[in-house]
Amino acid sequence: MTDGFTVSWTQMSEGTREDYVRLDRLYRDHTAGELLGNLLTTFRLLEGPTLGYPIDRARHSRQSATRALRNGEPGEFVVAALFHDIGDVLAPDNHSAVAADILEPYVSEETAWVIRHHGLFQGYYYFHHLGGDRDARERCAASPHYDRCVDFCASYDQNCFDPHHDDLSLEDFAPLVEEIFTGPTREYRA
Repeated sequence: MTDGFTVSWTQMSEGTREDYVRLDRLYRDHTAGELLGNLLTTFRLLEGPTLGYPIDRARHSRQSATRALRNGEPGEFVVAALFHDIGDVLAPDNHSAVAADILEPYVSEETAWVIRHHGLFQGYYYFHHLGGDRDARERCAASPHYDRCVDFCASYDQNCFDPHHDDLSLEDFAPLVEEIFTGPTREYRA
């Protein structure tokens, strides 16, 4: 949707304030209509192969969010639990950072930090079996969010591979996802 508007320039340095105000409005209007669908479509890419685990990554993520919800976690944390592994389908070796980058404008600094670092912290449960340092997370011990990330991995990640758990469906989370992703955003930081 362009509302019939197209800038007259081909280099961003030539744009005016009016150009950017209008472009920003068009972009936000478009994004509001597309973002939720794109997130849910990308989430569904986690469905499929279990890669040796008892359940696929989509169910693992739904189980994580279900446990967070039932444990009384704030809505943004539940949504973060739901999307904590969404980066697996886009950047498997960097999945935590990708998930955090998606969530960061919509969640608190603490929640974004937890998601950004959960891959490293999750290593506590298996790095040593692969010749790595299970205590690698200790590099982050000075962070005020350290304990929250330890708890996230213990309560909402490492224990979320149970094929008998009564996890909620993706559709059950849709209203909460919409609330978080259509709410106010934190200031953009490049």
